[in-house]
Amino acid sequence: MDETIAQAAVAEALEAYRMALLVANKATLEALCMDQVSYGHSSGLVQTKAQFLADATSGRTLWDWISFEAPVSRIVGDNAISRFLFLGENQAMGKVNALKFNVAIVWHKLGGQWKMLLRQGYKV
Repeated sequence: MDETIAQAAVAEALEAYRMALLVANKATLEALCMDQVSYGHSSGLVQTKAQFLADATSGRTLWDWISFEAPVSRIVGDNAISRFLFLGENQAMGKVNALKFNVAIVWHKLGGQWKMLLRQGYKV
């Protein structure tokens, strides 16, 4: 596959992930993640797919907005690495939270689709 086409497909997966987080769309998040995904937060918490999906779609956190700033993706065969600055604001437990941290995602191409294998948030 042409690298430009692959990068565009990864960018589409990244945007689908951002939108699914924003509206807590469990079906889309589930489709974007491999069963073996390791989902790491900037706090150090690491979740399985089931834990991440339950947490992201529980309704305990409501997102006001999410932005992925300066995303860069690199294709490496059937894998891709995306890095970006995560900015957002949410409401959880009656408190408004402003978030700013970096994210690295490793994608794996499976069945013609880019699936998240690893996501790690880390401090700016």
